[in-house]
Amino acid sequence: MKVRIELDDSLEQVEVIIRSNQLGPELEQIQQALSRLSRPSLVFYKGTSEYFLKLEDLLFFETDGTKLMGHTRDDAYEVKMKLYELEDCLPSHFCRVSKSTIANSKAIYSLDKSFSGTSRISFYKTHKEVHVSRHYYHLLKEKLQEMR
Repeated sequence: MKVRIELDDSLEQVEVIIRSNQLGPELEQIQQALSRLSRPSLVFYKGTSEYFLKLEDLLFFETDGTKLMGHTRDDAYEVKMKLYELEDCLPSHFCRVSKSTIANSKAIYSLDKSFSGTSRISFYKTHKEVHVSRHYYHLLKEKLQEMR
């Protein structure tokens, strides 16, 4: 791999161009690392305390009335953002599964489809579950196929 940095006073922000003959795992890792740099850090709240959690520890985010809650295996924390704002700054393995929920596809243990149209996600090593709406079911299935 060859890396070249060019300085240009006329640019207002950093521009990254990657040239390659194919998209492979190495380029995907570079893209993910670059996107993490531009992503705002999330602060989680519980009571009067602030928490700085790793995103991989979060199973899902869901709205609870007017609050947005981030759920780990054992706890839930408030996030002071709107769901659509959060969706824009999360990594690509987080995906919308209903109007009020975003799930971490890397943490999904099972996806149970019911005849009524709503499906249920179970996560590794926890009792917590979320429902998947019919509208988002196929998008989630595609995301899980990509990840596996």
